[in-house]
Amino acid sequence: MAQLLNEMCSGGVIQNYALFGAAAQMRYTEPVATLDADVLVAVPQPAQLDVLRDIYAFCAARGYLPEGEAIRVGAWPTQFVPVFTPLTREAVEQAETADFDGVPFRVVRAVHLAVIALSVGRAKDFTRILSLLESGAVTRPEIGLLAVRHDLSGAWQQFETKFFP
Repeated sequence: MAQLLNEMCSGGVIQNYALFGAAAQMRYTEPVATLDADVLVAVPQPAQLDVLRDIYAFCAARGYLPEGEAIRVGAWPTQFVPVFTPLTREAVEQAETADFDGVPFRVVRAVHLAVIALSVGRAKDFTRILSLLESGAVTRPEIGLLAVRHDLSGAWQQFETKFFP
């Protein structure tokens, strides 16, 4: 997957990318169950309504075919998610570069992973935040500062009241 994403960047299909969601969480915490890999992608300004069209075409030309809402890349169904807020754009821009079998691979930083989860607000997202905190990958003040910068201070206060009364 890392090689494919780097080729997409080199080929101008995407401007940047970063793994996020449960697959990214595993970089910072104990392994978690997940059925797919989620990748945030910054795409060039599309001339068409289907912003993922070029990604699907690039993958198909290399034998990676759609499977439901994802594209199977090796063992992983992979969902490509265009950046959708200033927070997710920042998460991609500030992602860490990890080494994946000798290939550079961008992964969302723990604090961005936590605040993206906070913005979505499902029970499994709250569990992700708690796991990131428990692992020491991120601190409550770090989450709080980023949440304030992205107009999520109310959501963060509610989270803290619920889980840290």
